[in-house]
Order: sequence, then C-alpha cells, then structure tokens
Amino acid sequence: MLLARRLCTSCLRAKCTTSSIANSSNGNRFALLQQINNSIILSRAIPVVHHRAISTSRDTVEINGTSYKTDSWFNIPPNVIDKIPRRLHLQKDHPIYITRQIIESVFPPPTYNYHNEFNPVVTTHQNFDSLGFPKDHPGRAKGDTYYINGDTLLRTHTSAHQADVFRANLSEGYLISADVYRRDEIDKSHYPIFHQVEGARSWDRAKVANGDATAAILSDLEKLPDHPIEVQDPNPPFHDERNPRQEAHHSPAEVEAISAHLKRSLELMVVEIFTRAKAAAVRADPNYVGEPLQVRWVEAYFPFTSPSWELEVYYDGDWLEVLGCGVVKQDLYINAGVPNQLGWAFGVGLERIAMLLFQIPDIRLFWSQDERWYNQFKGMSDNLDSLKPFVPFSKYPACAKDISFWLPSSFVESGDTKANKYKWCENDFMEILRSVAGDVVEDAKLLDQFTHPKTGRKSMAYRINYRSLERTLSNKEANYLHEKVRESLVEKLGVEIR
Repeated sequence: MLLARRLCTSCLRAKCTTSSIANSSNGNRFALLQQINNSIILSRAIPVVHHRAISTSRDTVEINGTSYKTDSWFNIPPNVIDKIPRRLHLQKDHPIYITRQIIESVFPPPTYNYHNEFNPVVTTHQNFDSLGFPKDHPGRAKGDTYYINGDTLLRTHTSAHQADVFRANLSEGYLISADVYRRDEIDKSHYPIFHQVEGARSWDRAKVANGDATAAILSDLEKLPDHPIEVQDPNPPFHDERNPRQEAHHSPAEVEAISAHLKRSLELMVVEIFTRAKAAAVRADPNYVGEPLQVRWVEAYFPFTSPSWELEVYYDGDWLEVLGCGVVKQDLYINAGVPNQLGWAFGVGLERIAMLLFQIPDIRLFWSQDERWYNQFKGMSDNLDSLKPFVPFSKYPACAKDISFWLPSSFVESGDTKANKYKWCENDFMEILRSVAGDVVEDAKLLDQFTHPKTGRKSMAYRINYRSLERTLSNKEANYLHEKVRESLVEKLGVEIR
C-alpha cells in the first residue's frame, strides 16, 4: 500500500480504456480492467512475436512475452527477471498460495472480488503518483526500485493497482494478490521479490439509505462475527495532529465507523491465521500449548490513507508488525471517478505471514524447487485443516567471508530519483551479491566503516555468509563465489579492494 508525463497517443489510448469502464456492464468491466496495465504502458512496449519467455538486449527487455524499451534507468538483474514468471501466489500447494487462500476466506464474495493476475510491469504514475507519493520520496530512487525505463518499473506494492480497481468499481470490496519487487538487503527475511495482499472496502454515499454512510457502515459492522482475542487499542479513532482525519471529506462519525469496521475485519483475519497456525503446531506436537493471541493497534503514517494504523501481534516474546491500513485518502476516489465513495484499505506481506504459519526459517526457501520442500505441502490447499509446520530438510554449515573496500572518491552516500545522479547505495552492493551468488548468499552485514582523515575516502567492511539450503557448500566453492563478488564489485562499482 501508497513525473509529470507527456500526454502521448499511447497514453491517451490507455486513458480511453480506463474511462470507458464507467459505461460498461459488469460483464465487460472485468475484461477491461485486465487490459488496463497493458494499455497504459503501450508507449514503452514493442509489439513483436516472441519464442522465448524472457530475454534481454542492449535496448529492450522482454518480460512475460512483451518487450519494453530500456534506458539509463534500467537496473533489473537477470536473476530477478528469471523469477518473474514463477508467481508463487498462484502455484497450488505452495505456502504463499495457501496463505492467500486463508486470507481470502475471511473476505468472501460477492462483497469482495479477487484480482490475482495483474501485470507486474506498471508505470511510475500507477506506482507512485496515483497514490500521492511525493516526487522526492525515497521509494522512487533507483536504489530502492527496479526500473525498466524512466516511466516504467516492476511494481513495488499491490497498491499500484488501487486506483484502477477503484475506477472499475466492480464490487464493494476487493483483494489483490501479487508478486512485488524491491531492491533490499540480504538476510533470512528479505528477498528482492515477495508477495502482498491488498484489500479495500468501500461504501457509496449515493447508494446507501438516506445517504447516511455512517449508519450503513455500522450496520455492516454488526454483521461481522465477534472474536475472543485480547486487543490493545488505547488511541482514539483519529487525532488532529498525530493521526488526522480528512476534515474536508469525512465527519468524525464516519471515520469512527470506518475504523471500527476496518479493525474488526482485520482482527478476524489475524484470528483465522493464528488459529490455523496453532492447530498446525498441535498436529505436529500434541503437547504444544503456545501463548494466548494478543494484538494491538499502533498509529502510523502512509501516503494513501489517513488516519492510518499498523496491526501488531505478540509472537514469540515480542510485538511483530503484521500489516498496515487506514482510511483511504479521498483524493484516490475522486481521481478514480467515484467521488461519492469512502472506505478503508490494508496491505499485508504474504511471506511474513507464511513464515509464521508454517514456521519457515528462511525466506529463500519459498523459491526452492527441491522435492523435499514441495512434498511437505502437497494437498494442503484442498484441505486447509491439514496444515502442519515445515520440517527443515537441511542443516548445512555456513561459510563466512569478509570483504573490505574503498569507495571511489566520486561516490556519495545517497539515492537520488534522477537516474544519472544516483551514486553509492548499499543495495547496489547487495544486488551484485545476489547476481553473482544467487540464493547461496544467506546474509551480508556491515562490520565497519571508516573515513580516512586526510583523503576523505570511505572504507566499508562486510561479512558475507554463504550457505546452500540444499547441500553442503564447500569452502572451495565459497572462495570461488567470493572472488567473483570481488571482481564484480571492482568492475561495476569501481571500488578498490583492501
């Protein structure tokens, strides 16, 4: 969940496609909505016939059968491009698929429509501008986002499709599940590709009885079941300074009703997830007791909701953030052509939930194609009552290697949203590690940094842990990979190895 562009002929075609939804029947709207992403990026795509699933050249990149023009912004490595067709959230019996199933079960049709197959290639307008991200938001930097060109990228969140779904107006609520992409650090809980579910629920003032949205929302709230868990929610529904309501658009009563419906809905989702997690743990160990489920609401900030909250769960002795949510910024509805609507939205990461649900210790495992991995989950999506924790099939030792280097004197330690001004960023270092060693890199941690008092040059030192999840990695193999990393750092970043 959250570049002014030249209005070219292709953009106009995309605009016509999206605006025509309002005048279409529901039967045609879904087909039109599925076309939005493809038509909105026509100016970047080259219509050609392909025989390979993925390919790259100097000036183009092919993703899911479509070629896109690249420019100086292009920064997607082959190891990421190769995984785009995998779409783990659509692979039956995969833990990500099963987790999506559980979440969808809490938000049933016809109130909620499911959208699971949107194109991962989106425009900067879809990903940032439509959600109100400032032009200087750090998420726009090449250090954080995978760009195809200056106007086109791999979505960084499912919210990139929010405005389009609001515009289509197919149902009162929706869920979007999708693979999303971000340049990030390397450790057991971060990966450049992960999966999210985004959900929203809206009410239309022009359609509810007497135009009373508050009464309609409270009526729907009464239809939701209760739950037995302890909830800590010490803050008011909104706060003028810390967590403001949108005074020009929402009355205090409307915000209170929306927040109550939102929180009850998401609490029910958490109850469903963790009840199944506890049942799975008991099946694996009949003596398992566990802790009573506790959740708390924490005030937060997101560019596309206000007021906003994060939901945290007390797990394994600590509070763990599970999701972010809030009252949808009214400008999103207005810009989508449905100004009479108001409501809530949330976003949750599927990997984090699946790791808790199945007790999966390392995010790299989700991408394993080892039969010992897949066989553990066979049949679970057809019988959710058969869920059980993941049983590790390897405990192979890690090979730790240190590396230190001087940064070129011309580098600066910051990201920039302008392609040719972007300089040093730690994510560049992480990207090279992944490109060279792939999923054999378990983590990489900064050990030390030092600035020379006379020359001003900066030195960085990292410890890299190499470990295969499927076999023992020899020290010789680790040395070979480490040397390739050193060579690549010199070649691509211009560092001087110490």
